[in-house]
Amino acid sequence: MKLVLTHVGRSLLALYFLLPGIMKFAAWDVHVTLMEDHGMTMVAVPLALAGIVQIGASVCLLLNKQVVICALGLAGMVLLINLNLHDFWNVYEGVDAEHETQNFVKNMGIFAGLLLLAATNMKNAAGATTQE
Repeated sequence: MKLVLTHVGRSLLALYFLLPGIMKFAAWDVHVTLMEDHGMTMVAVPLALAGIVQIGASVCLLLNKQVVICALGLAGMVLLINLNLHDFWNVYEGVDAEHETQNFVKNMGIFAGLLLLAATNMKNAAGATTQE
């Protein structure tokens, strides 16, 4: 049962990042506008990088490859996104602070799940996975 839950959880986390990663390219202008509305400049490079990382890391998680690196990389991305795009403490025209607060808190839950995924896939000194 533990193995099934781990695979399902890892796969759902992967899908959570895969679809938005694809949408960064499919709806490029929408994402550029969102980032610019939050005061970000020169957004093409970080937007493209975010999309590539999300797609690549998601595929790796789905294939159960490089799980620790991908989970920690996505966790770092979640923190950056939260600080730059879900900054509910700032006031932007047309941005709903309550919605941004909800996204911020939700993303912290995703962050926690990624940390747990990384922790359960780390190898201990003897080479065994730390899943106990």
